[in-house]
Parts: sequence; structure tokens; C-alpha cells
Amino acid sequence: MTTQDAPPRWDRKMQQRLARGEAAALGELYDRFASLVHGLAHRVLGDERAADAVTREVFAHVWENPDAYDPKQGPLRSWVATLTHRLAVRRLRATETAALARGGLGTTEELERKVRSASVAARADYIVTSMPAPLRAALDLAYFQRRDYRQAAADLGVTEDEARRRLRLGLQLLATAHDAGGPSGAPPPGYGGAR
Repeated sequence: MTTQDAPPRWDRKMQQRLARGEAAALGELYDRFASLVHGLAHRVLGDERAADAVTREVFAHVWENPDAYDPKQGPLRSWVATLTHRLAVRRLRATETAALARGGLGTTEELERKVRSASVAARADYIVTSMPAPLRAALDLAYFQRRDYRQAAADLGVTEDEARRRLRLGLQLLATAHDAGGPSGAPPPGYGGAR
């Protein structure tokens, strides 16, 4: 592995600290990723209590299985997001399947559509929160504040070409949310090592 491919130092150290059973490491990890985990779980499940439960489940899993994360496979943030997605989709499927079994409205095809839609939305949220601040700021101006690229350029203090470039890159990243959805249970951020 080249230096460029090396996982971030914080990720490696955190994995080592968790493997040693340092409770302070879990607290630090929670402080850093709890809002990400809860936000993704809520995006998939659409329910505050269920998102709270998945958040607890994710951090319990990390605590009990610190070696499940391999820093060589990608960033810790992506692994945590993938784990969150997997557990939230599992909970969504279980909840919706139980509702169907009790005679609820819908079909298994509608359930799978719901899971796919929730997965794409969660991936889009993850992409937006993970993209560099300049791209996120340009998208925010264009889509939430209804600025065209000229207005965005003026607001950001960059050239119009730079504003267009940022918007194009941001949109290209967002387009991967749908493309990477794959099967309904596919992980959102592209980490190959979710276990």
C-alpha cells in the first residue's frame, strides 16, 4: 500500500483503541459520527425512535466488533455509514414485512421499492454531507436558495466558470446516489468491507 492509499491516521488509531477496549474511544467515535448515523438511519426509516434504536445498535456493534473494520478497506466514516445503512434497511424490511404479514396494505414489490428509495435518499444525504465544502456551498445556493450559476459565483466570490464547475461536480457526485443503489440492500457509501 502506498502512502497515498494509506488509511487516515485517525481511523487506524481509533480502530486500535476500540480493539483495546478503550471506552473513551467509543465516546469519541460517538461524538464524531452520532449525527451521521442517526441522520442516515432516520432517512431510511422515517421514524425517530427507530433511528435512535439503529444508532444504539451501530455503536454497540462497533464496540463489540472493533476488528470488523479494516482501515485498508476505506475510511472509518464510510464503514460506519455502511453499517448504519445495512442495519436500518434490515429494520425497515422487518417492520414492513411484519406489517404485510398482519394484513397491512402493500405488496413485497412495494416494500422493495420503498427500501430502494430510502437507500438512494440515504446515499444522497451521505454524499452531500461528505462532499467538500465548496461543492456543498454551490449546491446549497443553486438548489435551496434558487441561485443560478452567475448569482452563485457572486455569492461565493468565484468566477462563473468555477461556479459552474462546482455545480457540475456536485451534481455528478449526487448522480452516483441513484447509480450505486444497485440491489435494494446495497450499502450507500461504497465501502466494500461491511460485515
